[in-house]
Amino acid sequence: MKVDMVAIREAHVKLSNWGRWGKDDQIGTLNNITPDDVVKAGQLIKTGRVFSLGLSLKEPIQSGLFGGRWNPIHTMLATGTDAAAGNQDAPSPHLRYADDAINMPCQASTQWDALCHIFYGHKMYNGYDAKLVDARGARKLGIEHMRDKMAGRGVLLDIARFRKVDSLDDGYGITCDELDACAEQQGVEIRKGDFVIVRTGHQERCLTKKDWSGYAGGNAPGMAFETCYWIRQKDIAAICTDTWGCEVRPNETDEANQPWHWVVMPAIGISMGEIFYLKELAEDCAQDKVYEFFFSAPPLHLPGGAGSPVNPQAIK
Repeated sequence: MKVDMVAIREAHVKLSNWGRWGKDDQIGTLNNITPDDVVKAGQLIKTGRVFSLGLSLKEPIQSGLFGGRWNPIHTMLATGTDAAAGNQDAPSPHLRYADDAINMPCQASTQWDALCHIFYGHKMYNGYDAKLVDARGARKLGIEHMRDKMAGRGVLLDIARFRKVDSLDDGYGITCDELDACAEQQGVEIRKGDFVIVRTGHQERCLTKKDWSGYAGGNAPGMAFETCYWIRQKDIAAICTDTWGCEVRPNETDEANQPWHWVVMPAIGISMGEIFYLKELAEDCAQDKVYEFFFSAPPLHLPGGAGSPVNPQAIK
C-alpha cells in the first residue's frame, strides 16, 4: 500500500480504539486480556523451561542516532575489595557488603513503551492531551498502569526462520500475509489478547558481529505500515520485536518519521515491546515446534514513565 499522510490519517480514523473501553481508559489493548486468558496461558507451561528475553545491559546498543539516549552505566558503590581492605569495618559493629547503582534511559535496552510515548498531533491514545506529559512525567497513560497487566499467552512468529535466513535484510517490511503465513507454517493461531513476538534476526546479527552501529535509529527490518490493520483485526494485547523500533527502516514514506508508530500507539492503543532478545527461545521453538507459551513481562512501577526497562520471561 502507498504510505503517506493521507494513509496515516485514514488508518488513524479507521483503527482508532478511542472510547472503546471508556473515556478514562489508560491501558488500551491490554483490555483484551481476561483473567481466564491468564489462567489458560498458565496451562501452557509443560516443561518448566524458562527463557529470558532481556538483552544484556552491558551491550552498547545506543549509537547516538536517536534522541540523546545513552547506554546503561553500572557503578559499584561498595565492593569486596573495600571489605577486604577494612574500609567497611568502622563504625563497629561493621557490615561487609557490595552495593551498586545503574544510570540509564528507560528505553536504553529491552523495554516497554508506555501509551504516552507517541503523540498524534496534540493528542495521545484515547484523546488525552499531549500537554499532560510534562517535566514531572505523564499524568495520563504512564507506564505504571501496565504494571499488573503484562501476563498472558505469548506467541513467537519467527519470520527470519520462516524466510530461511539468519536475519532479514535492513529495509525488509514484514507484511500481513507474511505474519499469517508464518503462523500457519508454525501451526499456531493468533488469538485475541495475545502477546505477539516477532523475530527478525536483526539483533542476533549485531551480537554476532559485535557491531551495534545503526541498530538504534538506523536501518532495520520490521513491520510494514499495513500491519497496523493486522494488529487491530487480531485484537492482540501487545506487539514485540527484536529490533530497536519494531517498524521497518528506512520508513515507507518521507512524510512522517516512524509512520506505523503514529497509528498503532495513539490510535489503537497497543503496548509495544522493543529490543527483545529472542535467540534461545526461537531455537527451542524450532526444535519442539511449540510456538506458544506463558509470557510475563511486568514493567517497573514508575509513575508517569514513558517507558520501562524489562526482563521478559517466556515459560514453556
